[in-house]
Amino acid sequence: MTKKIFFLIAILCIMVYLVIAITAFNVQPANQVCKDIELIMKDSIQSGFITKKEITTLLQKDNLYPVGKSMEIVVCKAIEDNLEKHPLIDEIECYKTPDGNVAIEIKQRVPMLRVMNNKGENYYVDNKGKVMPPEARYIAHLAVATGNVDKAFATNELYQFAGFLHDNKFWNAQIEQINVLSTKEIELVPRVGDHIVFLGKIDNFEDKLQRLKEFYKKGLNKVGWNKYKRISLEFNNQIICTKK
Repeated sequence: MTKKIFFLIAILCIMVYLVIAITAFNVQPANQVCKDIELIMKDSIQSGFITKKEITTLLQKDNLYPVGKSMEIVVCKAIEDNLEKHPLIDEIECYKTPDGNVAIEIKQRVPMLRVMNNKGENYYVDNKGKVMPPEARYIAHLAVATGNVDKAFATNELYQFAGFLHDNKFWNAQIEQINVLSTKEIELVPRVGDHIVFLGKIDNFEDKLQRLKEFYKKGLNKVGWNKYKRISLEFNNQIICTKK
């Protein structure tokens, strides 16, 4: 019983200490002036759309740029409300730091697919199935959808397929191009191997790609990756290959 009481007292003391520490951490000295903006990109490895210079310009435009202003008049919520309108920002959090800076944490929209269709349109589709604006500047490789791709198909069936490829290490590295035929059937252009993969309709794509992966391991690894010019996965439980 005594040990239990001491344990509860210790927990209570820790909680009180944390409350005091957090409170002290967030208290800004009187008349402190904002020295700088700390821009923290939560997904900087994957995306590079938004820069500190751009954020500065946006805040200056609406008279919300905090640098040089008293911390007492800097309103973080106003900065968040302003920047969350940016078409490339998914989530944003703004707060003041003890050393006199304003930190802005940004999570950017993540591209899943690039579309370059036969109508000359060129855009990205993000991780929520939304078309990203033309100013998106994505550098890392993504699967490119070509051919008869309209935005309805790109942001629904094709977006789900691209999300699967993006999240799968093997297929994300292997598939370079997704060509959409006029029948909405799919051809895949791999990075390795001189062949075209005919997926057929996009339904049951996980099963089709699993069959293809097994064929890669047990078939092409033995006979060579350039033996066939076309591999069809259209029909269930079948793989039909056309030799060169």
